[in-house]
Amino acid sequence: MLEFEYISNDDALESLVAQYQKAPLLVLDTEFVRTRTFYAKLGLIQAYDGKTLALIDPVAISDLSPFWSLLTNENIIKLVHSCSEDLEVFAHYGKCQPKPLFDSQIAASLAGMGHGLGYAKLVEQCLEISLDKGESRTDWMKRPLSDAQLQYAANDVYYLYELYPQILQKLIELQRLDWVYQEGERLTEGRLDALDNQQAYLKVKNAFQLTRRQLATLKVLAAWRQEKALSRDLALGFVIKDHALIALAKKSPKTLPDLINMNDLTDHEKRFHGKDLIKVMATADMSNLPDEVDVIALKPNYKQTFKTVKTRLTAVCEQHNVPMEFVGSKRLIHQFLTWLYHDKNSKAPLILQGWRGQLIGDQLHDIEFAAE
Repeated sequence: MLEFEYISNDDALESLVAQYQKAPLLVLDTEFVRTRTFYAKLGLIQAYDGKTLALIDPVAISDLSPFWSLLTNENIIKLVHSCSEDLEVFAHYGKCQPKPLFDSQIAASLAGMGHGLGYAKLVEQCLEISLDKGESRTDWMKRPLSDAQLQYAANDVYYLYELYPQILQKLIELQRLDWVYQEGERLTEGRLDALDNQQAYLKVKNAFQLTRRQLATLKVLAAWRQEKALSRDLALGFVIKDHALIALAKKSPKTLPDLINMNDLTDHEKRFHGKDLIKVMATADMSNLPDEVDVIALKPNYKQTFKTVKTRLTAVCEQHNVPMEFVGSKRLIHQFLTWLYHDKNSKAPLILQGWRGQLIGDQLHDIEFAAE
């Protein structure tokens, strides 16, 4: 059984933070609940500096600002595992991001220990300890938390601290420690930016199917949905589904009876939002139409060019024992080809930046992919 301090009041948090501020390394994790909400509900924060393992109760504590100050202290390395959801929680509740950031899942991958390893697998591989993951689906908002839940939460930071030296040593030997910190910076980029309702339509699935006039309708619909979701703290899909927005933009019903006759919306969507949807669609600006959503994957030569790039990157990754997913994933190659297609007018794609750019060198300098 691991020993821990349960921090449930402001004074205890301030005392804990005073200690942690002096630590060179701090392991962090969060437990949260997300079912229907836009933002995850933060149920617990775990932290460990090698001396004091703390389980911080954000439900009981009125002011978490002392804890958030730890995240922005650049003298403390923040050690996490597969942290994208944790970063989302930090951005929403703390309005901050942890720097410098060391993600052990990424680090293990770059150290040649295996790509995409889950926490339990990494612990087993490094420490030969099997963890009980029985509480992974628990309700972290319920109080009091059980002993089993608290031990589960404590495990998530204690063993990460224990295995860190092994990963660190491998990275130093391979001269890749800086790569991990570069990835940490990349993971935190843009997470504090305000949501732009006017750009929400670009994230609607299959928006590329629409004409410019239909996109004008989709634009106001998606902005309305995001605003509604934020105000009610509802996941977007629980306001109205993507496919329903696409159908509305294509058919553009002008009256409530026309909308009710559509088979693409649920009875709930029609009943609760029908009148609003008709009003919103009427506000679409048809004199200032959005550009068509450009899907370069449908362009001539895309598949062949993609294959060429992938073949070259595969050779580089095999030579340097770097997971292809980090250098030549489908998303990264697509981003590179998009950049080429638009005449390199935007910021260089990730595949050409930082350690990736150094690794790839001039392997892609002669690749061409242009409009025909």
